[in-house]
Amino acid sequence: MLHPEPYRTYVVDRNINYSNVCTAKCAFCNFKAEPGAPDAYVLTLEEIGRKIQELVDIGGTQVLMQGGLVPAEVLPFSWYEDLLRYIKSYFPGIHIHAFSPPEIHALGKMFGMSVRDVLLRLQEAGLDTIPGGGAEILADRVRRKIGHGKTLTDEYLEVMRQAHLIGMRTSATMMIGHLETWAERIEHLSHIRNLQEETGGFTAFICWTFQPARTPLGRKKMRPAEQSGSPDGVQLVLSEAHDYLKTLAISRLVLHNVVNIQASWVTQGPKIGQLALFFGANDMGSVMMEENVVSAAGTTFRLTEQQIAALILDAGWQPRKRNCYYEIIEPTI
Repeated sequence: MLHPEPYRTYVVDRNINYSNVCTAKCAFCNFKAEPGAPDAYVLTLEEIGRKIQELVDIGGTQVLMQGGLVPAEVLPFSWYEDLLRYIKSYFPGIHIHAFSPPEIHALGKMFGMSVRDVLLRLQEAGLDTIPGGGAEILADRVRRKIGHGKTLTDEYLEVMRQAHLIGMRTSATMMIGHLETWAERIEHLSHIRNLQEETGGFTAFICWTFQPARTPLGRKKMRPAEQSGSPDGVQLVLSEAHDYLKTLAISRLVLHNVVNIQASWVTQGPKIGQLALFFGANDMGSVMMEENVVSAAGTTFRLTEQQIAALILDAGWQPRKRNCYYEIIEPTI
C-alpha cells in the first residue's frame, strides 16, 4: 500500500504565465496569442515579482511558470536566465517549478543548444523542477492532430530524461477526453512508467480532462446539449466525471512506481476532486492562487487553502501542506 498515512496533502502556489505569445497551433488552447497580436504580452520582471510577493504574503512556497513557444526575436535566452536569477535573488525561499518540455525543446532549437545544455543553464540560473505540461497524450497520432508545432512523444520524453539525468525532478501529466483512444491512454501511461523505471525522476502524476468550451477543438466536438446547457448536458458532465475517476484509478494501478497522484479539482470541481482521493489520488494539488490557461478555455473553479483543507478533512484524512517534493511543511492550517 503506497499511502497508509492518515493525511492527504496540498501545496500553496501560483501559476504565472510569463507570456501568451506562442508559435504552436494547439487545437485545445484558447490562451495563446500570435507574435505581434494586439493581445500578446510578456510580463516584466517587476510584474512577476509583484505576483510572487502576493504569493509569499499568503504563505505560498512555490511558483509554476509557463509560457508559449516564444520566438527568439521576442525573448532572448538571456531573458529566461535573468528571470530565474531575479526570482532567486528577491525570493530565495520560493521553489521555481517552470518551463514545460515543449518550451525547453523549443529553446534548444531556437538557440542552437542541446536539451541538456538548455537545462543545465536554466538549472544554474535557479530552475528547481519542471512541470509536466504539454504532454496531452503521448501518442504521435493524437499529437499531430491537436498540437501542431510542439514536441512529438520521443522529444517530450527526452526532455524529461535529460532533466532527470542532471538531478532535476519533474511531474508527469495527461489530458484526456479529446481525440485519444483508450489504447492511447494506456500507451501514454506506459511511457511514463517506463521512463520512471529508467530514471526515477517523476515526483507525481496529474491527469485532467479536456476543457472544450472556447477552444477550436471544442467547437468541433461539442454536442448540442453541451452548447445549450440543457438537462442532457448534466448527464454529459457526470459522464466526464466518471471517465476521469476511472482513468485516475487505472493510472494508480499502472503507475505503481510513481509515488504521488494529484486530484484535478481545477477541471472537475471540488466535490469530484475530493472523490478522487478515493480513486487513487493522495494529493489535492495546488491552491493555485492564479490560473489562466484552463480558465481561458471556460473552466473557472477556485478554492482557498481553507476550503482544500476542509475537503480533505471531510473525506476522513488530516490536511497537510507540502512542498514540490511532497515533503510535509509545518505548520498547516
